[in-house]
Amino acid sequence: MFEWMAWTLPVAVFFTCIVLMLVGMTVWELRSPTVERKGFLPIRTTRGDRLFIGLLSAAYVNLAFVAVSEKMIDWFGLAQEPSIWFSFVASMAVLALVMRKG
Repeated sequence: MFEWMAWTLPVAVFFTCIVLMLVGMTVWELRSPTVERKGFLPIRTTRGDRLFIGLLSAAYVNLAFVAVSEKMIDWFGLAQEPSIWFSFVASMAVLALVMRKG
């Protein structure tokens, strides 16, 4: 059923992190209900809103990296495509930024 998916270690780690974040946010919300606040995002958001926006942003960072990773070989004169771990780290940094300051 899932043969069409490229289940590499970075992909598995990425989705495992998403599941763990959802579980953690659920427990956090049950213990301490959230309050809306205004950060750098143009709307008032709750923790759940920021998680959703951050996860979407993280997915777009990963997709953008996959889109340009083949071109990076020519741009930077690399011997092979750069590791997907770079996009994983960048996407988690974007997610952390949105969760903290958004």
